[in-house]
Amino acid sequence: MTEKTTIDTVKAYYGRVLQKTQDLKTSACCSAEAPPALVRAVLPDIHPEVKGRFYGCGSPFPPALEGRTVLDLGCGSGRDVYVLSKLVGPTGRVIGVDMTDEQLAVARSHVDYHTLKFGYPAPNVEFVTGYIEDLAGAGIAADSIDLVVSNCVMNLSPDKPRAFAEIFRVLKPGGELYFSDVYADRRIPQALREDPELFGECLSGALYKEDFRRLMADLGCADFRVIATSPISLDHDEVERRIGMINFSSVTVRAFKLPLEDRCEDYGQVAYYRGSIPGHPHAFMLDDHHLFLTGKPMLVCGNTADMVSKTWYRDHFEVVGGKTTHLGLFDCGPAPAAASGVCAPGGACC
Repeated sequence: MTEKTTIDTVKAYYGRVLQKTQDLKTSACCSAEAPPALVRAVLPDIHPEVKGRFYGCGSPFPPALEGRTVLDLGCGSGRDVYVLSKLVGPTGRVIGVDMTDEQLAVARSHVDYHTLKFGYPAPNVEFVTGYIEDLAGAGIAADSIDLVVSNCVMNLSPDKPRAFAEIFRVLKPGGELYFSDVYADRRIPQALREDPELFGECLSGALYKEDFRRLMADLGCADFRVIATSPISLDHDEVERRIGMINFSSVTVRAFKLPLEDRCEDYGQVAYYRGSIPGHPHAFMLDDHHLFLTGKPMLVCGNTADMVSKTWYRDHFEVVGGKTTHLGLFDCGPAPAAASGVCAPGGACC
């Protein structure tokens, strides 16, 4: 499909074909990942119509968001925007970008409802019509966003390299990309990529996991981290017949706008989690193989040290040691991230 055809296909599928979550034929765009406790507490306050048109595949909600500026790419009817609205608080801001008028109409119609429900003096959300490949055209300035999230949207982009490049352009230094999406264990054949139903179901636009790794490296992101991985069951006979030879997974990934190394390097650094992040008094999970227990020292590679000391998590960690003495590669063992198949060289698989 051409870029215009892809955009028209997505607009039609999410604007007219799908009217509610139950209209999806597979589980690819349905979240299998349990949301964190802070998110579960907010969901009952989200308007039923907004929740009824939710098509996400994960739970892209990192902690410690009070006062942050967040951008949700492909926000749809606004479920995640409104959850984030509560998490950032009245001093934070959430911007939702989407290209589907029907979805945005639902999202915008409930701004006052959620402002009142959350007890805010004024709305802290904004919904913008635009394309995730052209955030400049949507009015998003460079180095202006603390956190970029998306939920089962990047697979629908007709120009993924440009979309990811735009993400890193708008993030502040030390800012974070935290997103859930569908990945494939091989490249999707062109004939299947042109199937509008398979594309709309978040399957035939899925990135091959190794191509995602290469894409991130090309953009200067040498180390990203996997948070959670869930296999996707197609559960539809006709869809299974057409594309069942490919294995799909829903994966939540985080990446920071930091100058990281492409391998885990050992500088003898030790990190301590202070236990000060709201909702995380006993432990903090950086990724699927770094669980920091409160007060317990953990030997970390240089990249991990930077992730917890040069981002907004800095106030919640103490890192002992610098990078004046290099001790070689960090001694990394087998990791769930490596088993998932979605990992960057070195650091993301330690």
